[in-house]
Amino acid sequence: MTAVVATPPRPSVLRRIARLAPYILLTPGLLWLLYFFIWPLAQMTLMSVSSGTLDTGFHVTGTLKSFSDALTKFGTQWGNSLLYGGTSTVLDFLIGFPVAYTIAFKGGRYKNLLLFMVIAPFFTSFLIRTISWQILLGDEGPILAFLKHTLGIVPVDFSILYSPVAVISGLTYNFLPFMILPMYVALEKIDFRLLEAAGDLYGSSWQTFRRVTFPLALPGVFAGSILTFIPAMGDYVNAELLGSPKTRMIGNVIQGRFLQSTDYPSASALSLLLMLGILIAVGIYARALGTEELTG
Repeated sequence: MTAVVATPPRPSVLRRIARLAPYILLTPGLLWLLYFFIWPLAQMTLMSVSSGTLDTGFHVTGTLKSFSDALTKFGTQWGNSLLYGGTSTVLDFLIGFPVAYTIAFKGGRYKNLLLFMVIAPFFTSFLIRTISWQILLGDEGPILAFLKHTLGIVPVDFSILYSPVAVISGLTYNFLPFMILPMYVALEKIDFRLLEAAGDLYGSSWQTFRRVTFPLALPGVFAGSILTFIPAMGDYVNAELLGSPKTRMIGNVIQGRFLQSTDYPSASALSLLLMLGILIAVGIYARALGTEELTG
């Protein structure tokens, strides 16, 4: 009886498989993006140039009326989104950078504990976190009640809830971890020898921070700003629960057009314009920071 010996693959076959391996590994992610992002985006683009109603059906007609309405009818909501999203991003940076700096350079053996405290809010639902701000900022909540009735430094009829301050506060709180974590990673990667060299060259603490630490942390600042600004710009939960009709953002308009008015063409046009506006803002921001520092 003759024994059958398996022939090992030829080197050329192995090389071909090795070349295809990265593409094979990318396939699940590409299929995910294709089905859950590219395909819905294409459908939304077609819907934005369609006419009709939910009862009669929507048909692609090439009309741009939805885009015209999106740009002319909702100026207040566009302005609110830009103002609230931009303000909360700046506040997150001002609050988050000292936190990230402290954890990276002063955290010591407590780094993991401090990082856990940063991400701990994520263990609670986004909706519950926002509703909790209704309690905190309520007229008889722990903050205003103390200032009104205990210290007596705030008028009894003073209110924060359902105002732009409340909406910005909710946005700032909910997206703060998205700002802190990228900046912490960037600061953590800084070689301490560079800081020591700056000191050896008679640089003060402020000069070392301004010329060495902060420029090296710019990739984290950029990533954190983008991760904060994009969801804050399109958010509608905070404006819905903490704001009033005067503080509605463009996300509230899109949500209403999709789920209440069933005006899908207008909602699609608003969504596409929001996406385009964010891409333009991100491009300008990246150019302002400088691509050399971000990719170095």
